[in-house]
Amino acid sequence: MTTTTLIGALLVTCGVVYMAIAAIFRGRMTDPHSSPGNRGAPTLEPRRAGLGFLGAKANWPGVLIATIGLVLLLIPAM
Repeated sequence: MTTTTLIGALLVTCGVVYMAIAAIFRGRMTDPHSSPGNRGAPTLEPRRAGLGFLGAKANWPGVLIATIGLVLLLIPAM
């Protein structure tokens, strides 16, 4: 039972870390573009605001790993 709990905790942690790394390194955030108010100043802000980094398409491996870990954590409770 202890091994199952440890493996489950490790898988949940790995899933969360995977999703964080995927969100951080998804694309270039340093693409300079002009803002409407100041044409000459480069900015690091994305062209469009959104929560695309939370999408299921990009995060499904991390969600799957964390879900398997969660199931392994719940097995001893049953």
